[in-house]
Amino acid sequence: MVLTRRSTRILAASAFVTTLGGVYVVSSRSKIRRPETDLNADWKSPAPFIKARSDLLADLKASNTSNSQGDGHVDPYDILIIGGGATGTGIALDAASRGMKVALIERDDFASGTSSKSTKLIHGGVRYLEKAVLNLDYEQYKLVREALRERRSFIDMAPHLTSWLPILMPVREWWRLPYLWAGTKMYDLIAGFGKTPTSYYLTKQKALSSFPMLNGSDVSGAIVYHDGSQDDARMNISLAVTAALHGATTLNHIEVVRLTKDGEDKIDGVFVRDRIGPSDAPFQVSAKCVINATGALCDTIRMMDDQSVRELVRPSSGVHVTLPEYCTPPDMGLIDPSSPDGRVVFVLPWQGRTIAGTTDKPCEAEHDPIPAEEDIQWILERVSSYLRPDVSLKRTDVLSAWSGIRPLIQDPAATTSEQLVRNHYLTISPSGLITIAGGKWTTFREMAEKTVDFAIEQCVLGRAGACQTADLKLIGAHRWSPTLFIRLMQDYKLQHDEAQHLASAYGDRAWQVVELCSDSESQSRRIVASHPFLDGEIRYAVRYEFSQHVFDTLARRMRLAFLDARAAIDSVPVVVKVMAEELGWSSETQKKESQIAISNLKSML
Repeated sequence: MVLTRRSTRILAASAFVTTLGGVYVVSSRSKIRRPETDLNADWKSPAPFIKARSDLLADLKASNTSNSQGDGHVDPYDILIIGGGATGTGIALDAASRGMKVALIERDDFASGTSSKSTKLIHGGVRYLEKAVLNLDYEQYKLVREALRERRSFIDMAPHLTSWLPILMPVREWWRLPYLWAGTKMYDLIAGFGKTPTSYYLTKQKALSSFPMLNGSDVSGAIVYHDGSQDDARMNISLAVTAALHGATTLNHIEVVRLTKDGEDKIDGVFVRDRIGPSDAPFQVSAKCVINATGALCDTIRMMDDQSVRELVRPSSGVHVTLPEYCTPPDMGLIDPSSPDGRVVFVLPWQGRTIAGTTDKPCEAEHDPIPAEEDIQWILERVSSYLRPDVSLKRTDVLSAWSGIRPLIQDPAATTSEQLVRNHYLTISPSGLITIAGGKWTTFREMAEKTVDFAIEQCVLGRAGACQTADLKLIGAHRWSPTLFIRLMQDYKLQHDEAQHLASAYGDRAWQVVELCSDSESQSRRIVASHPFLDGEIRYAVRYEFSQHVFDTLARRMRLAFLDARAAIDSVPVVVKVMAEELGWSSETQKKESQIAISNLKSML
């Protein structure tokens, strides 16, 4: 066999990495211990106090009223964040936990944008590591190192919402096996020995045994490495709720109308309107520092400040689909890092179903992108090619589909439009608007820390303390353990799948959700028979998680919209009924909510 120049480079890089990682030769599948909880201990911690929406609105308006001394001075927020995705809620939690006065406003719902439409991975960037080695690129290596460090913090912050996921890479050319093995061992080494499960090699026979649906016709073997898996929207909601518990004023469905400036042309607040209240009259909110964390839509806010600014974001659409559970084993995913057109394809188990994607196409930044049919078909074709020849995926196998917009960042200082910022981008305008853009879910905490540090320096916010989030746990994490579901089954007579779902979605708050359920047998508490979602979750979403619309609940509190859009449509009448009881909806509002929810859910089919 004659090796190409690229093959020679790969083998050389493989030898280099193998030598570098020689100190890390342990190939065993390490077991990462989760915290244990005594099932006989008092596991029902008191319910957290969450302010009513009307009280939060009053707090927001009070920032622009005279203080109690009556001297005419207002009492502004230290920091006001625009945008309720992962970055915005992460900033709110960071700043509030430092003791600052913080407000967070979101035009739609928390996690309504890209933050709920990810691949659900907490990844360190194994592909970046390949580029770092092949190109001897230290900057790419730094990205991997930082992401792997943050991945560990991410999982510790909310262990009930996260888990380790083995991911199988089928290898077709035998000579690539030592190269990929060495690369994943280096990935393990950077992550830290003993802190994560380690990668390992599988023969062809063992690969097919581990992933029975895999098409083994041209597979020589496989490498398995580990990344984290998460419930992205519930993680985002938990960040918002935890920020509120630390004193932040967190409000969804509040839209920024315009920025306000003082006599020196410096931003000192915003005008906003409540999109769901009885009055949509704009009101002013005062703040010493305004942070734009609106992701793919950040240029809209930047242009409110200065219409002449050059756009930062080059939006790219990433489409995913949900498929039946038989496409993957329940505890192993698959990645093809070398599809024919160069795109990386993931096929991953998630909450009893399979998620597959993703695409990467330039698009327009918009609030509610709809997946293109050609992208859905492309994913089906690619996934079918990885599965056994006797399995052919059809369009009717798609349980749900969605499009998220990646906020790829173009460096304003770049000389060409093709130069993109590899990580996040943090900047301040002459008028004082701070913008944080780019980045990824895995590194949201570090991005938030750097943004708050930057805001303290630039806006002279002297009273702030040091960052607290490296060791901070989110709501639901404090008394959670992997065996919590057993106690739920014992004390509340829940079905196994119901208890597992509640423990993983709500952590140590699960008992509170159950006690909000209808006083009836377990099966009739379900909002739809085919899924373990209970009606108590609807009440909990309204009372403790800021849910204001039916689609808020089905898409981002319970995740049924992403798991099975048809089942979600069937559940709409129950969700409308319970939310109407909680929020006092009129019959007209109930009808409108039902129509909007069904329309949104149909767009996911």
